[in-house]
Amino acid sequence: MDKKAFTLAEVLITLGIIGVVAAMTIPTLIANTRAQQFRSKFKKTISTLSQAARLNQAQYGYDFSGINKQCGVNGGSEHPETTYSICAVLNGALTGATFYPNSTDIKMNKKGKTTTYTIDSEFSKVHGLNTNTTNAYILSDGTIIMLSKSLGTNECNLAIGTQLKDIINMDGKMRFCYGYIDVNGTSLPNKEVSCSSGSNSLAQNNCVVNNDSKHMTDLFPIRIHDGVVEPATAAGRYILHTAK
Repeated sequence: MDKKAFTLAEVLITLGIIGVVAAMTIPTLIANTRAQQFRSKFKKTISTLSQAARLNQAQYGYDFSGINKQCGVNGGSEHPETTYSICAVLNGALTGATFYPNSTDIKMNKKGKTTTYTIDSEFSKVHGLNTNTTNAYILSDGTIIMLSKSLGTNECNLAIGTQLKDIINMDGKMRFCYGYIDVNGTSLPNKEVSCSSGSNSLAQNNCVVNNDSKHMTDLFPIRIHDGVVEPATAAGRYILHTAK
């Protein structure tokens, strides 16, 4: 009886082909998985923060537009009945969150060493909003929310019908109504999401963010006003409004 089988050469060639295909596809699959995780956590956090404003409006009669005081060093214990700060608003909604008076108080592990939390952000370079000028919350899922320390010195509201593209910088009454969401917490890259093509200005509508490690990253500038939190850059807006 004749016996049929693959030769060693045929097996090695097949394994080699499988290896090449895996080397080509696995990095893409990993990038897509990470991108989906970042996108989902960003959308979830945006929703959580906006819901906090709506709940506060229903219970205490004001949302983000009604805050008139900066978060104090004990911001984590401020209550919306007595203090009109964004910390007071968030404290009623962020279960299990930890408050940091300074974002620089957050520690991270980098190459086996404990160091101060840092971010890589073009928004920071332009507007001066960084870990030195923000306080922060770390949520129970590890997400970091950074808020301008000066938030509360200007009224955070936009007139009804005002388009996002009409306010694209930090001038005027919305000057300090900004912050960041770091969906990956203290884990790297701590880098601002950016456009693969198009402009990162909200005045434009041509930004596209590819699911690669260079552009689809974990740090999102946000703008806070009235009863909503929204992206402060076109890259963040693209991520919020796309599914993949």
